[in-house]
Amino acid sequence: MEITMEMIKALREQTHAGIMDCKKALQNSDGDFEKAEEYLKKVGLAAVEKRVDRATDNGRISFVIDGAKAVMMDVSCETDFVAKNDQFKTLGNDLCKLAIAKGYTEPNAEMEEMVKGLIATINENMKIKKMVVVDIAANEFVMGYNHGDGKVGVLVKFAASNAAAFETEAFKTFAFNTAMHVCAASPMYLKDADVPKDYEAKQLEIFQAQVANMDKPAKVLEGIVRGKLKKHYAEICLLDQVFQISNDDGLSVSQLVAKFNKDNGSDIQIVGYERFLAGA
Repeated sequence: MEITMEMIKALREQTHAGIMDCKKALQNSDGDFEKAEEYLKKVGLAAVEKRVDRATDNGRISFVIDGAKAVMMDVSCETDFVAKNDQFKTLGNDLCKLAIAKGYTEPNAEMEEMVKGLIATINENMKIKKMVVVDIAANEFVMGYNHGDGKVGVLVKFAASNAAAFETEAFKTFAFNTAMHVCAASPMYLKDADVPKDYEAKQLEIFQAQVANMDKPAKVLEGIVRGKLKKHYAEICLLDQVFQISNDDGLSVSQLVAKFNKDNGSDIQIVGYERFLAGA
């Protein structure tokens, strides 16, 4: 059977495989589209196994917020070129939607099959490196933000006694700016009470070593060490960080939340966040 360019184009549009691969598939299946698709799948999935050890240092963060859940994923790939590919972007969104629809909380076989399907088409290794599911209660709101074509993804969760507070344009602007701040400032913890005791002990050890040779009373040295720890917390804890977006007064995030509540008669709080860096 003669394999025409129209047949090759039709199979390519249907499978997204390369032109030469489509031609070969049609030749091997005597022009039968169903058999040609099966051929491409078998050849592609066989090639997937050869790519599993390739480094996946690039990628894209995708998230979907839908009703009572938000899902964010880091889907990695080998090159920045593929990270910007529309099919790759669609894969990330589809994986998030699937997780919400089926209640998945971690990557599984069904999701990995979706990834393998695109590997077979694009001929590049890919992995789901990280995934998080955020539950959203009736009195909570989650704002998402993507930066740098998906290089960084952020989810920030807010709570209030009255969910109507989330409907105002003032809040939506503040929530979006907060998500941008999390992206830029990269906090390690929400508040100082969340800092692990072993991490705090290590930092105290470092600061004590820094002041060990100072000729000052022990009480003064202890005050210096505690001051250093407080300053460090202001760098790593979200609520203590100086807000980096639209903040002429140099207020901390917690101070700006208090100011927002006073100005708008609300009682919103920032109760959690997630920040993913693609390929990390």
